[in-house]
Amino acid sequence: MERRDAAGLLGLVAAVVEKHDDELVELRRDLHRNPELSWSEQRTCDRVVDRLERAGWQVTRMPRSGVVADLGQGPTTVALRADLDALPVPDLSAQAWRSTVEGVAHACGHDVHTSALVGAGHALGELHAQGLLPGRVRLLFQPAEEVMPGGAQHLINHGALEGVDRIFALHCDPSVDVGAVGLRSGPITSAADRIDVRLEGNGGHTSRPHLTGDLTFALAKITSELPAVLSRRMDPRAGVSVVWGMLQAGSAANVIPDRGIASGTVRILDAEAWAACEAVVREAVLDIVRPYGVTATVDYLQGVPPVVNDRLSVAMIASAADDLLGLHHRTEVEQSLGGEDFGWYLEHVPGAMFRLGTRTPGGPRYDLHQGDFEADEAAVGFGARMMAGVAVNALTTSN
Repeated sequence: MERRDAAGLLGLVAAVVEKHDDELVELRRDLHRNPELSWSEQRTCDRVVDRLERAGWQVTRMPRSGVVADLGQGPTTVALRADLDALPVPDLSAQAWRSTVEGVAHACGHDVHTSALVGAGHALGELHAQGLLPGRVRLLFQPAEEVMPGGAQHLINHGALEGVDRIFALHCDPSVDVGAVGLRSGPITSAADRIDVRLEGNGGHTSRPHLTGDLTFALAKITSELPAVLSRRMDPRAGVSVVWGMLQAGSAANVIPDRGIASGTVRILDAEAWAACEAVVREAVLDIVRPYGVTATVDYLQGVPPVVNDRLSVAMIASAADDLLGLHHRTEVEQSLGGEDFGWYLEHVPGAMFRLGTRTPGGPRYDLHQGDFEADEAAVGFGARMMAGVAVNALTTSN
């Protein structure tokens, strides 16, 4: 199929999404009011299944959670992925559609991702109904992106990538204005692991630390020295970052406790360093605590690899952005230290993730994973256009 023909299909994509814009915004508000945590996204799946079946897709509910939908025919299959789950944080928004679930909110924009992919499903369904869809498309509505190692492996293990030639995803970016997208070839996110260091020792009175294993002091050494050790044991270009989120030890100022824990994340820019990091962490922790008479147990969960965007896939996204959003509505973004389990899909097939602008021009810049996060709702329609458009570009480039 020639480029001018693909451009005509993208015009039809934009028209279909525009017809569904209000419906998609209302779907997003419904999902935002009713967020569901990882592995519990049953109501969200119900909403997705209902809309896709009406749009002509062959829909399969995954065991436990998740939805896979197929459409079209031909030798090439392109997959599009959105994530479903919310976060265990309170919704601090003042909007009428704020979360009705105490302590749970869509603070990472997965409600936008899901609604946008449903919108892409409407547009691609219309192309198929008119005999214009130039290949096969598979939609992946994935559970549990917010937990490690993530729901991507769940879908992969149940055959979601069988026969898939290329895969794409989007992610909200509150630093990019709505109506624009952020692109990057190569790594766009980082590896993310979880670490729990548990210490045990002989507790005692703080007046006699020499008769105890001074566990609290040893715990403090772990939190300060492990990042320092990794900065010398690992290639500094790998960008290894250890950040502690929880420290627990003791219950009184004059008592040395007999157990404690430090929990945090390890983030790594480079896939090769990611593979080597766990062994270095385990060895370093034992060396750090050895002088203090305590024992250490390291629980290290290798979470997600970096998302490494395929250059050709990024070019397909860029072409769709130029046609659907207009010239000068795409920008180059930096690699993030955030983790994303979309990287697991890219271990199997080429593809790319792009950043979807959610910031109202001139408005405040929100941060992800915060209770006050808000997305400009126009992003839903732009995301739907882009996801459908990228699928068309990938299919027409391959055929």
